Amino acid sequence: MKIPPLSSLRCALTLLALLPLSSVRAAAPAAPAPIEPKDVVVLFDGKTKKDLAPFYTWLAKFGRQDPDKVFTVVDHIDGAPAIRSSGQHYGGIVTKSEFTNYRLILEYRWGILTWEPRTTKSRDSGILLHCQGEDGNYAKAFNAPWLSSYEYQIIEGGTGDLLVLNGYERGQDKPTIIPKITAQVAANGKNWDPNGKATEFNRGRIDWQYRDLGWKDVLGFRGSKDVEKPIGEWNYVEAICDGGNLTYFLNGVKILAATGASVTSGRLLFQSEGAEIYFRRIELHPLKK
Repeated sequence: MKIPPLSSLRCALTLLALLPLSSVRAAAPAAPAPIEPKDVVVLFDGKTKKDLAPFYTWLAKFGRQDPDKVFTVVDHIDGAPAIRSSGQHYGGIVTKSEFTNYRLILEYRWGILTWEPRTTKSRDSGILLHCQGEDGNYAKAFNAPWLSSYEYQIIEGGTGDLLVLNGYERGQDKPTIIPKITAQVAANGKNWDPNGKATEFNRGRIDWQYRDLGWKDVLGFRGSKDVEKPIGEWNYVEAICDGGNLTYFLNGVKILAATGASVTSGRLLFQSEGAEIYFRRIELHPLKK
């Protein structure tokens, strides 16, 4: 075999080094497109889906480990299986897949247990919609319980509030994942009002329509017009995610709507936030067009 001169080899190596990286190695596979349900996607119903397989766990204290079993499936709560979120540590179960254009249906009820630092505070949980970026990115150190998203708040007296949560990217000193959304709000600047002033939000909270202006962060708080049922009874949540539109219902009552969302897809996170809560039905339904 004839060996080419050393000068030729050097020339070839030099040319190879000058080629774009994409031409000498395969490009990284693209992330799967968000799933748009064409049929009902059952994430949990205790019948056809009886475990936490569609989810992974994220806890601020332990990452993707759950040594204290914050999230478990229990066989019988009011006669049927349910997901128990103990509330002991802050975080959530997160869908492994991303979704877009769906109607989330969920049933929940509060348990009895509460944990420090919210032992005597209002029972608190929630659902994060359209989650974006790395786990824990609500904090610069990526150790937060939450990540960039829009929240359907579940809290005594404030269930149905919409929270806009920003997120960090690696190496950045300020949040760079900043969802935006527009809602019509009352003159008080807080409550959703279908006849109110259109206001854009890129952080903070939009209160549901009749959230009590005298709300207090105390265990068992109930407002004069609360739609949420008393402790121990099951509540029925609907969150319609239709393009840039978010519409929230609780127990059949429309309680908030927003438009122009800059983020229209992502994972879902179901929270643990200091109070025991049970979920017995989590489904994503196709939108009716």
